[in-house]
Formats: sequence, structure tokens, C-alpha cells
Amino acid sequence: MSTLPPCPKCASEYTYEDGTQLICPECAHEWSASGDVQEASDNEVKKDSVGNVLQDGDTVTVIKDLKVKGSSLVVKVGTKVKNIRLCDGDHDIDCKIDGIGAMKLKSEFVRKV
Repeated sequence: MSTLPPCPKCASEYTYEDGTQLICPECAHEWSASGDVQEASDNEVKKDSVGNVLQDGDTVTVIKDLKVKGSSLVVKVGTKVKNIRLCDGDHDIDCKIDGIGAMKLKSEFVRKV
């Protein structure tokens, strides 16, 4: 029987120890075994290129021409993107752009309207 605490992110009981870290195999969340529970990354604040705080549902504009990987399309400067969704990762904005479709953007290349 395991005496390790459950995962603070998904409450899975299948956690395991790796050195000084505890790891959840179901959601891949890692935290310190010393008892210092860190805040989940859901509370992380995302900011645009000028420092405005972004939230789900905001409207932003693109501040730089962005090439779409794998095609010859370009997202032009000033393109307005409505109803964004924030997500984790390097590209932290999930959105749909008219004429291009669904794609992910980096928050450093947009400005809140």
C-alpha cells in the first residue's frame, strides 16, 4: 500500500517518487516531495505584448506578420482574432482565424483590443 499523497492536480492515487519529486503518471504533474505544494499552472497569468492580462473570450489583434507553418498563408498585421482560449504550452492562445482556421498563437505576438 502506498503512503504517498494523491496528485494535487487530478487527485490520482497512483503517484510515485522520483528523487525529491513526486510524479503523477495520469496527468504528468510534478511537485516537491517536501510538502511544498505549488499552485497549479491554471492560475498562471498570461499577458499580451504590452503587458495587458489576457482572459478566455478576449479579442486580440496580431502585431506582426506570422507565417503559417506548412503552408504559404500569412496572418497579417492587424488581423483581429475574437474569442480566444488560453492554454498551456509554448503557443498559449488557441483560436480560429477567418480564412485560415484553427491555430495556436504566442501571446507575445498579440495585443488586447
